[in-house]
Amino acid sequence: MSVAFPLPVASPFPFWKGYWVTLRPYLFFVSGATGLLGLALAGPIAGGTFLVASAAFFLSYGLGQALTDVFQVDTDSLSSPYRPLVLGQIRRGAVFGVSLGGLALCATALTLLNPWTLPLSAGAVLGLVLYATLKRRFWGGPPWNAGIVALLPAIGVLCGVASPASALTHPLLLPATASVFFSYAVFVLLGYFKDIEADRRTGYETLPVRFGRCISVRVSALLLCAAAVGSWIVVRNTLVTELPASPRAWLAATVWFLGICLMTAAHVRMLRVSRDDEAYAPILLAVRGYVALHLGEASLLDPRLVWLVIPVIALFEYALATRPFRAQI
Repeated sequence: MSVAFPLPVASPFPFWKGYWVTLRPYLFFVSGATGLLGLALAGPIAGGTFLVASAAFFLSYGLGQALTDVFQVDTDSLSSPYRPLVLGQIRRGAVFGVSLGGLALCATALTLLNPWTLPLSAGAVLGLVLYATLKRRFWGGPPWNAGIVALLPAIGVLCGVASPASALTHPLLLPATASVFFSYAVFVLLGYFKDIEADRRTGYETLPVRFGRCISVRVSALLLCAAAVGSWIVVRNTLVTELPASPRAWLAATVWFLGICLMTAAHVRMLRVSRDDEAYAPILLAVRGYVALHLGEASLLDPRLVWLVIPVIALFEYALATRPFRAQI
């Protein structure tokens, strides 16, 4: 007589361990800083609203990155062979489902704060699903991806302002959106420099693949100039009126200026890059600059956020320092 034994049940731990790597936790701070800018534009809001919205903003980028990774295994297998998706340690279907579910929960939380955030959240998720297709066109990847992230300030304002008309006519929303759009486009474009050979071999005609490194750095520098103009419009009134007498404003202004300097330094260093594996240091400067720039903007607009700046930057640096692979950018 044969005895039937039940099939072993796989432990969920390997999936969640691999999924955590796929989320790239340092990216939480990219969307987190962007969302805080929107909340700062909204003005004083209730503590519970702030916590719920902040949690959704911080989680959204990591979930979105994991979602887009599902569609880019071809190029990632060449440029990032260590990734759990590439190694087959986690399944694409599971990553897609968990990521989409997580983004849906974030969108639901924001919708409960203000139903008018739902169209913007839904648009952002749809944009993430379509991103891999747009990345194959040199004109598509950076503006498409930046457009998704640039929705976050408007969503943040809507979390604190009930009327969509009042939110969308906020005098600083447009320059804040421009600051985010152009600075994030810089991060996306410079990020392509580490994947040029892999993208070329897999049919992704990014700007560096099509036109080379030198022209791409110049384009990115123009984007940075546009971001700096938008950012200056956002913070200039605070710098003029509060900086002389406020230590908190000095800290916020220092972080903001550091962000501009780091993103500028990223371009200077990228000009000396001639191989994909040399691009990591400039890209790190760019992502550090992005986070500092928008944390500085947010804390200049809302002085109460100044006390979050140092802890958030410290956690961001810890996430960068503990990423499992140097090439994980």
